[in-house]
Amino acid sequence: MLSGIGVPVSIALAPVLATEISGTESLSGFASTAAVIGTALVSLPLAALMTARGRRPGLVLAYLIGAAGAALVVLAASVKSFPLLMLGMAAFGAASSANLQARFAASDLAEPGRRARAISLVVWASTLGAVLGPNLSAPASRSFAGTSIPEMAGPFVWAGAVFLLTAALIAVLLRPDPLLTARALAAPAEQTRAGRSLRAGFAAVKASPRARLALVTIAVSHTTMVSIMVMTPVDLGHHGAELQLIGLVISGHIAGMFAFSPVMGWLADRLGRLSVIGLAAGLLSVAALLAGTAGPDHAQSAAGLFLLGLGWSAGMVSGSALLTDSVPQPARAAVQGLSDLTMNTAAGVGGAVAGLIMSQAGYGWLNAVGAALLLPMAALALFTSRRHPVKASSAAQ
Repeated sequence: MLSGIGVPVSIALAPVLATEISGTESLSGFASTAAVIGTALVSLPLAALMTARGRRPGLVLAYLIGAAGAALVVLAASVKSFPLLMLGMAAFGAASSANLQARFAASDLAEPGRRARAISLVVWASTLGAVLGPNLSAPASRSFAGTSIPEMAGPFVWAGAVFLLTAALIAVLLRPDPLLTARALAAPAEQTRAGRSLRAGFAAVKASPRARLALVTIAVSHTTMVSIMVMTPVDLGHHGAELQLIGLVISGHIAGMFAFSPVMGWLADRLGRLSVIGLAAGLLSVAALLAGTAGPDHAQSAAGLFLLGLGWSAGMVSGSALLTDSVPQPARAAVQGLSDLTMNTAAGVGGAVAGLIMSQAGYGWLNAVGAALLLPMAALALFTSRRHPVKASSAAQ
């Protein structure tokens, strides 16, 4: 809940801050892209640390790096340095990686038939902070009026403080460590060190068609969402929206991402992971249609962004549960790190390309490209459901 306050600051303000510092809108998407790339770069080292030492030290380190990144963003805004902004946003992205890994911590000790609901509850817990975060941008900016800190960078000061508090709470309260406990409770055959390596994680994904589908689902859902979402504040600004309205639209989007995740978890456990993956593809397609054709209609933009978040929730919860189901326990931390690396690398490329598409062709075409990304995911889900069917009553089998 706390970390959910800090991370959305970058969603609402990073593109605007990048435009202000660089002086060109064509680079606006690179700030959010840097955060996504930072999230990707820390994924495998974080997975390796968790595999060796457990969830707690990995999460604490990631939030500390995020706090350092927030400080660099503030410095970049003060000296008007675009390269320093990119470096700060990359480090800031480590906090996002910690948020993503937290959902897998929920699955460590969950029963297979309730795994998706366990993941979704941690995603849901982020709702309060995530919805409040963008709306706190304006007052957080005003809190530094008249100081040497630029107002646009003010929210990053608060975000850094929140990350430090989050790290402290996890260090003190996340005991016993869920990953180490799950490992201790596993069958003797699953307690070998060889099965915990990153190489074993790659091998586990290669051996499982459902694990490959899960990786594709997570990556495509996240890339489609990020590519459209990061350019939405810029498009709203083109149509006269002020910072307060932009914050409300992004808050609605984030509510779609997190608030209904328990519903997605329940559906994934009851109807099966593949059914909810299909739902994700449908929701994301409708979202791209609404957002891409909204123009000056801010209400339609808000509806499109809400469905974009809802589709992301369906894809993320069902894909994460399917991924955890499909690989052996010793390799799960490594596979989960690989998943975050894949999704954030893809989203990083998508965010960078989104700015170029936006400047050259417009927001409508950006949404069309986002919708096109969903086709291979839907096709692979259909193929997997026919070649490797999973019963709805035992979705985790």
